[in-house]
Amino acid sequence: MSEPNSTPAAEPQSRVLHTNSGQFSTLTPIDACTNTNVLEDLREQVTAALERGERGLLLNLANTPSANSDMLEALLDITEQAQQANGWLRIAQVSPLLHQALDITRLTEKLTLFADGSTSTGGDAAKHSPQRQRLGDLLLANGLLTPEQIEQGLALQASQGRKLGEIVIDQGWVTEQDVLRALSQQLSIPRVSLKAGLYDPETAALLPKKVSRRLAVLPLFKVRNELTLATHNPQNAPKLREVEDRTGLKVLPVFANESEVVGIIDQSDEARELSGELIAEVDDDFHVFETLSEEQATIDEVATGSPIINLANSLIQRAVREGVSDIHIEPFRDKCRVRFRIDGVLYEVMKHRAEVHPALVSRLKVMANLDIAERRLPQDGRIQVFTQGRSVDLRLSTLPGLFGEKMVLRVLDRSQAILDLNNLGLSKTNSSNYQQLLTQGYGLILVTGPTGSGKTTSLYAALDQLNSLERNIVTIEDPVEYQMDIINQNEVRNNVGLSFAKILKHVLRQDPDVIMVGEIRERETAEIAVQAALTGHLVLSTLHTNDSAGAITRMIDMGIEPYLLSSALIGVMAQRLVRTICPACKTSYLASPEVKARFADDDSSNLRLAKGRGCGECYDSGYRNRIAIHETLINDDDLQRLIVSNPSRDELNAHLQAKGFESLYDDGLTRVKAQVTTIEEILSVANS
Repeated sequence: MSEPNSTPAAEPQSRVLHTNSGQFSTLTPIDACTNTNVLEDLREQVTAALERGERGLLLNLANTPSANSDMLEALLDITEQAQQANGWLRIAQVSPLLHQALDITRLTEKLTLFADGSTSTGGDAAKHSPQRQRLGDLLLANGLLTPEQIEQGLALQASQGRKLGEIVIDQGWVTEQDVLRALSQQLSIPRVSLKAGLYDPETAALLPKKVSRRLAVLPLFKVRNELTLATHNPQNAPKLREVEDRTGLKVLPVFANESEVVGIIDQSDEARELSGELIAEVDDDFHVFETLSEEQATIDEVATGSPIINLANSLIQRAVREGVSDIHIEPFRDKCRVRFRIDGVLYEVMKHRAEVHPALVSRLKVMANLDIAERRLPQDGRIQVFTQGRSVDLRLSTLPGLFGEKMVLRVLDRSQAILDLNNLGLSKTNSSNYQQLLTQGYGLILVTGPTGSGKTTSLYAALDQLNSLERNIVTIEDPVEYQMDIINQNEVRNNVGLSFAKILKHVLRQDPDVIMVGEIRERETAEIAVQAALTGHLVLSTLHTNDSAGAITRMIDMGIEPYLLSSALIGVMAQRLVRTICPACKTSYLASPEVKARFADDDSSNLRLAKGRGCGECYDSGYRNRIAIHETLINDDDLQRLIVSNPSRDELNAHLQAKGFESLYDDGLTRVKAQVTTIEEILSVANS
């Protein structure tokens, strides 16, 4: 018997909001439907609504960006449940990624999607003509092959007995993606560009990894007794039959690039939630150079073989393999998110349960020889690993936040660093100007641009050119990013009072020929650098300004006397990094009149430019890798006289324009015309 004054326990709050608008009821999951608890609540809400006599149900999936197998099966179940009750269920706010998952699983033919006030099914839009066309005719109709190439390809097919698709790819006439797109159209089989969110890691594990790699197939989603399978050859009946025998499921094949399939197979274990099993296989050559305290070594021994160790190692290894510049490990209320910065853009690569985050952070702190018990204050450290035949440094930074410590690792891969001046991608004019500056015996050279624009890389390339036994070269950096032979490198340590300015004062007593100051941040460092340049030293440094002319006004604003700056400064190079077009999905097009108007010196009426369509190799961005665009300013006699007069920014711009100065924008347009990058990318980083 209950106590007289006892209060009934409160009903647990549902994770699915229910609202009734009269004509129909709306169900809105407050979290992603990939969450098991959310799916349970959704099923309960649908059952309760139908029992109340509500026959029209609208499911709002605004908070569900992607899918897993359990969710897709649940959507099919509740749709059929509503139909059996003489009602209907429509799905609204379907993200593009989720829509793709519904397409490839053929669920758009069974579910009703609601968009812009009208109902539609993705399957209707995807239907192909019942009359099958030949592959060559499709490639010809899509403008990918010429009649002459078709004829030559058919002749090779007759003589070699190979498929036409393989022949045209090997000849370099079309890409594998082009052929897959045409085959998808020919066979009425969906095509998918694989990425995170378009496969369920648990479903991918239905096939042993060795089998998946041997067959070059990847299970994507399982809905009831049907398995959606990615393969580059869906007509290979023995391969599909083996998958059906091993899984006991009916296979629904979809076209996918073979390299994408193999790549995801290698990464699929990394995306699985921790369950006491290995997170991912780590290559045998992966080794961490650790200097551990006695306490940390004990922790490391206990953790040997732990999934967390494998997760940390595989995360670093994947980042090195994919050319990542930064790894972001971020805690949230109910999950841990990992994002990679590739070519300046962040991409989410995996998510784990929230409880994984503290263990992963602690492991990385151990690798960096940091205090794992300190979670209230930011910490900085360094990890050195050996992987894929080379040594890689990682700069680690932690920052306490609302749900735990956010960690960012900067990947410093020396093998990927451009330490050769000839490989900086400078135009002929800019390369000649920069080389001219470096031949000077003394003076101040500034490299300008925003954070992450490659300024330090340009300075390292310059030092590599100047480096010799006959010169005493000293650097002051924060931090030292790449270690160079012969050069004396010094690191700023503000915690013990070693600032740029203080080290620079002492460096001048070390008989230097060349001094590299990582960055001029304040007046004292600027004054010492100018004095060093005036007293016979070649000084190289960086500034955060938008262009080369801005460096002059910034130095004067810091308090440098114009007459001193005019004598000390010998030149400025400004630069930006722009993404280059992905070679795997690159396509050319005829420029519009508006775009051609930007190329004032171009008289051609048939100006062809290029862009990327987006593919798995570039995370559907159309861009892969980056190059720098530059402008170089030489401080000649005319400019020296102008600097002495303390000019305004407008006066500097007018002077440069009169001289025919080639700006960042001009250099960028040259790269656009060469089909290296796009006009949109140039406009995003350089003003006309």
